[in-house]
Amino acid sequence: MATERIPIGVDAAQAYRLAGLSVLPARRNGDHKSVALRAWKPYQERLPTEAEVRGWFSNRHDALCLVAGAVSGNLEMIDFDLGGEAFEPWRQLVEEAAPGLLDRVVIETTPSGGRHVAYRCAESVCGNLKLAQRKLVVPNGDPVIVAGKEYRPRLVAGEWSVLVTLIESRGEGGIFLCAPSDGYCLTQGKLSELPTITADERELLLSAAWALNDHLPEPEPVPTAARPADVLRPGDDFNQRGDVRAVLTRHGWALVRSGENEYWRRPGRSDGWSASLRDGVFYVFSSNAAPFEPNRAYAPFSVCAILEHGGDFAAAAAALKVEGYGDQSEVDLTSFQCGGRADQPGDAAPGLQLVDPGPIPDSMLRVPGFVSEVMDHCLATAPYPNVPLAFCGALALQAVLAGRKVRDPADNRTNLYLLALAYSSVGKDWPRKVNTTVMHRVGLVTALGEKFASGEGIQDALHSTPAMLFQTDEIDGLLQSINKSQDARHENIMGTLLTMYSAANSIYPMRRKAGKEPPGVIDQPCLVVYGTAI
Repeated sequence: MATERIPIGVDAAQAYRLAGLSVLPARRNGDHKSVALRAWKPYQERLPTEAEVRGWFSNRHDALCLVAGAVSGNLEMIDFDLGGEAFEPWRQLVEEAAPGLLDRVVIETTPSGGRHVAYRCAESVCGNLKLAQRKLVVPNGDPVIVAGKEYRPRLVAGEWSVLVTLIESRGEGGIFLCAPSDGYCLTQGKLSELPTITADERELLLSAAWALNDHLPEPEPVPTAARPADVLRPGDDFNQRGDVRAVLTRHGWALVRSGENEYWRRPGRSDGWSASLRDGVFYVFSSNAAPFEPNRAYAPFSVCAILEHGGDFAAAAAALKVEGYGDQSEVDLTSFQCGGRADQPGDAAPGLQLVDPGPIPDSMLRVPGFVSEVMDHCLATAPYPNVPLAFCGALALQAVLAGRKVRDPADNRTNLYLLALAYSSVGKDWPRKVNTTVMHRVGLVTALGEKFASGEGIQDALHSTPAMLFQTDEIDGLLQSINKSQDARHENIMGTLLTMYSAANSIYPMRRKAGKEPPGVIDQPCLVVYGTAI
């Protein structure tokens, strides 16, 4: 017999609103949780009014949720799933590194036996993060139940598996159900009296969760010149027998805990962890560990190239070869003579030489006014300033802000598709962060997108917000998946991107659904894409 859920009183919701929290009515159906409003995105940017809260919770809602991020005073929540099995190991790690820190945060239990840990941060928080995951190998593609949740296996490299999440966060723009919703129970503190922790304390909480991650992504591919398959390259040799620990130590990294999964701390930090070293993979989870990028896996050769040679992989390979890494045998060419055809009269103009012009001068990447001002800010604040990347980011921001407002005599619009190519750890993410901050400050966070799930999703987003900026990292992976996949959704992404670009100065007709009313159109859509790749 089902237990009747008790409606949440207006006073409980108003208390959250008065505490500066964006509180919304919610609905829960098994594992599915959602906001019980048709349109709730505006409340990612502003708090609801007293009248709105009274109206919502007078309708006998039995669940509520909070919007994390800046709108709620930089609220962030760490969610322990799978029955909360990782909570106790995480608690022990945090208590060991920072005794007493957990006594200050708010903790509640969830209907599935998990835990929520909530707090405010003195600095802005990022979006939702997957902090600790585990790969489970299964015999076939049939759905499996793990801790009461159904998962559909995927076939990767001939092996069926599911990827389950033990710990994740709810950050900027994210939502989470909480007490007094049915099944949620506070065990420490009150959500209406959230503590504020420092950025370093927040990093420690997240680092402890990352340290429990069982699933490491593959290291990023290293740019190399083509070589015969039977030639052992210096970088590959270093990955097999090089001492990456010595490289880390020389550059100020400290080993905090040894074992099968080693914990390492970045320079300039006195507590906590910033990265892990396991099975020859150096996984960085700190956002302050420049020149490394957060949430990235690096092979030992990549660590060597980034720390010892400023990201110059060719120079790193040459130095390692001198140290004895890679095949040392060389082919003796002294008995060979190479003679080219003598130049003949008329082959080329006298004195003509083809000279490499070199990189584009930085001065040619300067556009007076807003673009240059954004570039200056980006370069002044970036851990690793990069002029071309700053230019691309600023140009993308200018394009979306001028979207549907500016055109030239030929009716050209400002929609742009930009692709920035750069090695790992040169700061590809910083211009994107600058753009996100600016858009948030001017109240245009709904005009930001990250990934393309389908062509229909792009259409729906632009139908709601006709001028949008999509900033996509590792866009080469997306393009490859589109090229290899037989899924019609992926094919539709490319078609939508091409058609949307040419429709910037006209009208884009929305897709028609069977049995539905005419879907309408998008008037002069402005889609700006800023993608980065290696």
